[in-house]
Amino acid sequence: MLAEMTAGDNSDYYSHIRGEIAQLLPADIGRVLEIGCGRGDTLAWLKSLGNTQSTYGIELFVDSADAARSKVDHVLCGDFETLPLPESFSGFDVILCLDVLEHFVDPWKALARIGNLLAPGGSIITSIPNVRYFRVVLPLLLQGRWQYESSGILDRTHLRFFTRQTAIELMTSSGLTLEAVSSTGLEKGRKTRYLNWATLGLCRPLFEYQYLIKVRSAGAEA
Repeated sequence: MLAEMTAGDNSDYYSHIRGEIAQLLPADIGRVLEIGCGRGDTLAWLKSLGNTQSTYGIELFVDSADAARSKVDHVLCGDFETLPLPESFSGFDVILCLDVLEHFVDPWKALARIGNLLAPGGSIITSIPNVRYFRVVLPLLLQGRWQYESSGILDRTHLRFFTRQTAIELMTSSGLTLEAVSSTGLEKGRKTRYLNWATLGLCRPLFEYQYLIKVRSAGAEA
């Protein structure tokens, strides 16, 4: 069973704090769910801020889920796309999906389910890798290479790939309202600045590694 899989030797991937989401968090976090919570470090960090009421996590890998239970109030182990959820896993003020949606067989259906777990006015914060990143696009265009790797944008476990536009379309596909989009891992340097200037910003998406996107339940006040 999927729940019996382990994270293996790539433990660092499942145990780092995602501090880059701080800019997107509400002043009062309330009830928070993280789908793909790993070993629970990000949820533990949120709890330490003092404005989080309770933390919930769902994790695919059994060893990571076991580790998370010492840091997170409530943890379920299993594949979110098929995992039955108890009634207590609902009414969330914030739901985190950080580097998760690209692993789903049907992220559109999964996102609709996630949206149904939100409290009125609740938010989903996600990070999605950018398949237009130049280190992916150039080898494909110039060498015909699409080389899967153990991590990164071409992670072997990625089933879906998104650009900025298609990631936004995904996140708003279930009637959720777009609140914020930002990029991480932006390549810097003289050549990058020149290309952005010369193309009036058209090349910028080629240097954006990943997108942070925040959406809010439909009809809620910002």
